[in-house]
Amino acid sequence: MSERERFSVVETASSRKQSLEERLNDLPELRAKVERMLDLIDNAGGDVEKAADAERRVTEELRQMGNELLHGWARRQEQKKENRFNQTKGVNRKEKKTSTGTRDTGKSKS
Repeated sequence: MSERERFSVVETASSRKQSLEERLNDLPELRAKVERMLDLIDNAGGDVEKAADAERRVTEELRQMGNELLHGWARRQEQKKENRFNQTKGVNRKEKKTSTGTRDTGKSKS
């Protein structure tokens, strides 16, 4: 497949999706992280003078972002599973249990 064909496939697939801005609007915590990363890149605070300092800050931001994104992803996956489970016929998680356990069957032999 030529480079032009690959670009066309990617372009077609991405044209069906939401824009990056729309997707970031759906995930405000990610949007804030991306904006913070851009501020670091632009040195908005003017407090980073050495490459090592910039690298350390960017690395820390990426670690935090990855951690938060994965936790958010896990919460959304759990919510999806819970919603599917709750929509299953015959499942009622809101009912209070009335059983006090198993009945005593007599003395133990030990």
